[in-house]
Amino acid sequence: MDKERAGRRKPGSSYSRFPIPYSLRAVRASGFTLLEMLAVILLIGIAAAAVAVSVTQGLASARVSAASGELAAALRAVRTQAIVHGNEHTFDVDTRDNTYRADNGPAVRLPSGMRIGITSAKEDQVNSHTGRIRFFPDGSSTGGHITLQRERRQWRVNVSWLTGAVSVADASAKR
Repeated sequence: MDKERAGRRKPGSSYSRFPIPYSLRAVRASGFTLLEMLAVILLIGIAAAAVAVSVTQGLASARVSAASGELAAALRAVRTQAIVHGNEHTFDVDTRDNTYRADNGPAVRLPSGMRIGITSAKEDQVNSHTGRIRFFPDGSSTGGHITLQRERRQWRVNVSWLTGAVSVADASAKR
């Protein structure tokens, strides 16, 4: 009778001729291997590093963009003062200290890691590291451009000599 019962068992039932120990069945049936877990952790780490690099570059670009906007606003304010008061006003850029100054106001320092440069008329070079742009009562200026750079990002603030108009351009996009 035992032989008859053994022959009538359904396939896949928990009884078999050669039973697998319970501990081996449990390990094979559930969970992930250590190698699979390490592979997933490695992929997550690579993705996080890629995102971190992207965010860091985006922040650096935003800092240069914000600084160039503030610089352009300061130049426009000096031009406006020259028109309103009816006399010449100046804007100085110190390339050694990475600062700029409107008239004789306080010096504004650029964020660390950022460099400033100026191209202006030779007679407006105060000394070997300071350039100047002058604005006149009719709105015109001596003209020139100021360059802000951080790593590979570069912004150029242009001042028209004829109209004194101030514009900002992303110089690194042209490269």
